[in-house]
Order: sequence, then C-alpha cells, then structure tokens
Amino acid sequence: MTLPAADQELLDAATALIRQRYLVGRHHIAAALRTRSGQIVTGLHLDTYVGRASVCAEAVAVGQAMAQIGPNDPITDIVSVRHPRPTEQNQNIQVVAPCGICREMLRDFAPDARVLLTDETGGSLRAYNPSDLLPLKYHRKP
Repeated sequence: MTLPAADQELLDAATALIRQRYLVGRHHIAAALRTRSGQIVTGLHLDTYVGRASVCAEAVAVGQAMAQIGPNDPITDIVSVRHPRPTEQNQNIQVVAPCGICREMLRDFAPDARVLLTDETGGSLRAYNPSDLLPLKYHRKP
C-alpha cells in the first residue's frame, strides 16, 4: 500500500510515539494529527484502573493542539494506531478507528478533518470525514 507522503508522515508520527511509549496497562494507542499550517501534534492513550478516568489518544492530541496552537489553525487530518499486547499473535502496530466519544469530539473540534482508517476490507487506508463516522450527531441548543 502506497500512501501519500503527508499521510505516511502522520502515520509514522503516531507509530513512533506508541513504539517509544507503549506500556502494558497504561499506553497502547497513539494518535497524530496535522493542522492546516502543517504542524503535527501527537497524543498518547492514558489507561487507568478506573475506566471512566481513561483518556483516549485522540482526545489528548486534540487537547494538545488546542493548547499549543489554538483554534485558528484547524485540524485537517488525524490517525490513531494500536500497539498489540505481548500475548497477541499479530505483533504489528495497526490503524484503529476512534471510539464513539472521540467521534463526537472530532465532530466538535475537527468537523472538516480527514480521519484515516483502513477500508472495509482491512487493506488500504482511506480518509473519512467525522460526519461519516458519526451521522445524526446530537447538538445542544444554545
């Protein structure tokens, strides 16, 4: 599978982070996003013993982007990868889809972004819009 260079760069950033920081029971997913200006920001999943306190890698990356760069440089692309557990046969790091909560967050903070996921066959990467991943989103009334 040959990816466009910009998509490969994003995938490489997420993969490098999870390879460097993988820790069983703590960090098994990393995300990388790009802003319109080309800046890449990464985030690491924070697993906790109390599930409600866990934070997804996508949320960490979006929070980092908002804190470091701000809303005037919108998120254009994002990808997440998962490191396998030591007991799994397949030890390849793989692209994973954002959870439902992250899909909501991406619709709020990056509605026009490209979310990179493997296609339905599990083969090549394809870009999806957050609204494709979460149709009929809930909206609060002002």
